[in-house]
Amino acid sequence: MKNMFPFSRYLVSFLMLVSLVGLCDGGAGIIQKKVDLRMTNDLGTGENINVHCKSKGDDLGTHLLTPGQYFEFRFRPNFWGTTLYFCRLWWGNESHWFDIYDQNRDTTRCDSKCWWMVGSIGPCLLDRHFGIYDLCQNWNDGKYNDAKYLEGSEN
Repeated sequence: MKNMFPFSRYLVSFLMLVSLVGLCDGGAGIIQKKVDLRMTNDLGTGENINVHCKSKGDDLGTHLLTPGQYFEFRFRPNFWGTTLYFCRLWWGNESHWFDIYDQNRDTTRCDSKCWWMVGSIGPCLLDRHFGIYDLCQNWNDGKYNDAKYLEGSEN
């Protein structure tokens, strides 16, 4: 019996180590994989886009995107499945906003690579299965009280 105890302890230690490595690697566990989010100016009019993105606890500031230029950031979605990043985008006389990452909507659509092309009619997500930007969304304009929802954004 004395010989079985050390083997069991090593087996349990090994299984715990394998589980922890899986969790830290962003596998199917508590810790989520990091998401690489990118949005590219694809207006096609030669205009620049101003972008101001934020989440409940993270303001990413304002960025100016020239035609073809992109803004990119990485983050780790939360355990509860409630991660939300939204952006206000404006150019010329246009001003729109959009939930650029909604964990409930995007976990299965873009996994760890959420790349968007922003055109005048709205943003289109890269379809990871076909390699084209064909998952297009409408702007969120008017969905909520815009001023309250985008509190702190530029006028």
